[in-house]
Amino acid sequence: EVQMVESGGGLVRPGGSLRLSCVASGFTFSSYAMSWVRQAPGKGLEWVSSLGSSANFGYYADSVKGRFTISRDNRKNTLYLQLNNLETVDTAMYYCAKTLHCDFGSCTYDPQSVRGQGTQVTVSS
Repeated sequence: EVQMVESGGGLVRPGGSLRLSCVASGFTFSSYAMSWVRQAPGKGLEWVSSLGSSANFGYYADSVKGRFTISRDNRKNTLYLQLNNLETVDTAMYYCAKTLHCDFGSCTYDPQSVRGQGTQVTVSS
């Protein structure tokens, strides 16, 4: 059974930083490109960032480019997202997911792999 356990969220002021983690199990993590997606209050899921299985190249939504950094440790089956210079619009529940396809600077993800409870990021002064 595919499981994703996200952690690392919290309440921060604008300009602050957080590091999110996602521990995956139930599949061969090192074989999959992975993504972070988020859901703001009252909105649908939004793709944020993706990283190839070998951590060779990261893709980012324009809204987070230059502020967020995705990484992974295949030995630990863990995906990370470093969030810097946070803005109030970044407030959302963050989830990890399997990536389906990346092209022209953006990616799609498998919505059925959004299995975890998510981790809440709240940016407020």
